[in-house]
This record gives sequence, C-alpha cells and structure tokens, in this order.
Amino acid sequence: MAILENLKEGRLIAFDQDEEAARQAENIQSRSFTFCQVNFRYMKQYLKLNGVTQVDGILADLGISSHQIDSPGRGFSTRFEGPLDMRMDQKGKLTAAKVLNEYPEMDLHKIFGMYGELKNARTAAKAVSAARASRSLATTLDLKSALQPIAPRGKENKYFAQVFQALRIEVNQEMKALEDFLHQCGEVILPGGRLVVMSYHSLEDRMVKNYINTGKVFGELEKDFFGNPIKPFQAVNRKPMVATVDEVNENKRARSAKLRVAVKI
Repeated sequence: MAILENLKEGRLIAFDQDEEAARQAENIQSRSFTFCQVNFRYMKQYLKLNGVTQVDGILADLGISSHQIDSPGRGFSTRFEGPLDMRMDQKGKLTAAKVLNEYPEMDLHKIFGMYGELKNARTAAKAVSAARASRSLATTLDLKSALQPIAPRGKENKYFAQVFQALRIEVNQEMKALEDFLHQCGEVILPGGRLVVMSYHSLEDRMVKNYINTGKVFGELEKDFFGNPIKPFQAVNRKPMVATVDEVNENKRARSAKLRVAVKI
C-alpha cells in the first residue's frame, strides 16, 4: 500500500502465485494496481499481456509469507503437524510427499545437500528411504520422526528447517524460477531503473549477487572486445543490507533477510 500511496502517475503490477495473496489483492481498490496470480518467472509475458514492455523498477521479496508458514495445512512449518504439501501454487502437481516417497535416494541426497546444505545429506536420504520402505511419509511429523535419530543434538530445529527448505525449493522449483526472473529483469527495466531484491537464504542471495555483478546467476563476467564488462546492472550496495536489532526484535523472521539494490546501466 505504501508504494501505491506514493505513486503519482505510475502503475504497480504485483505477482504472486498463492491463492491467499490473490484474495488479499481483491481488497486493494486502485486503478493504479494490477495483480497477476502467477509465478514471477512469467513476469515478461504477463507484463506484455497488460500492455507493458518496460518498467522503472522492480521490488522482489523472495520469502514465503507468514500466512503460509502459520497455516498447518500448507506443510511449510516445522512447528505444526500437517500434510507434506509445501506447494506455493496449490494447483501444482508436485508435493513434498511425492518428492519424499517417489524420488530415488540419490536424488534426495542431491536435494538435501544442494538446497538444504545438510552436512549429512547422504545419511538423511538413507533415513527417508528406510522410513518409506515400511509406510509412505504423509505428514510433517512422519518426516521429522524419520530424521530425528540423525538430527544434530541440540540443533534439531535448525536441522529440520534446512530439510524443509530443501523440499520447498524442489517442490516449487524456486532456483530455476529465480534464474528466469533475474534474466528478465535486465530486459524490462529501463536505464537508470532500480532492481531491489530481498532474499532469505544463502542460495538465493548468491544468485542475486552473481547476477548483479556479472549478468549471470552462474559463471564469470564477460567482457566486450574493448574489455568493458557486459552486464545490465551496477550494484548500489556492495554488501547486502540486513535488518537492525530493533527490526529483528519487532519481527524475528527478519533476521535472515538480505537486501540488494542495483541500477540498470
């Protein structure tokens, strides 16, 4: 609402694939506001459908909403027992249960290691494979029970959070969606326009940092014939901005947030 209140002759186009976000958007009555219920990886396509080819700026909040975390039925939180769902788009076919019960052990090892950054990813994959051999994993409690024996003592909550993060990223294909989105930013933002991205874990922040610094989420900076860097953005802040102590005290979930700002060259 703060963005809308400060728009004089602009237009705000918002993207979110969650049905709850769509319901909340219905409460915003403004001719300057357009809501697109779709993953932001389709940003360029839906901007075009709304008669827009270029924009002055993009603000991306990569985190899941508090509503999603606090809804046991969505399966995002380690605090509640709920179905192993974790879909941001509830029309999607892939769920956490499907990943855990049907993916080969080798693929689970890769997901836990890459997306959850578990030090014992191979052991975790074996534990899941052993648990599902007797019965399918259906709830978040089933998953936690299967991994409880191998969770680091005294750090169980952090460990389960890493496992849930890995599954959520796989279910929603978050890394590929972020890659697609970032590359589109370079195409649609006008020169002098700003890209502002708020991330909540190291994998996201690393991709955003790489893209801003090199124009690619992976790989090295390319240069033209004259040695000039080929990249669409220039970083405004070299290090990411993080929440202050007061902000964290007010909202504990802000402690992992990192904000990067870049300007279109």
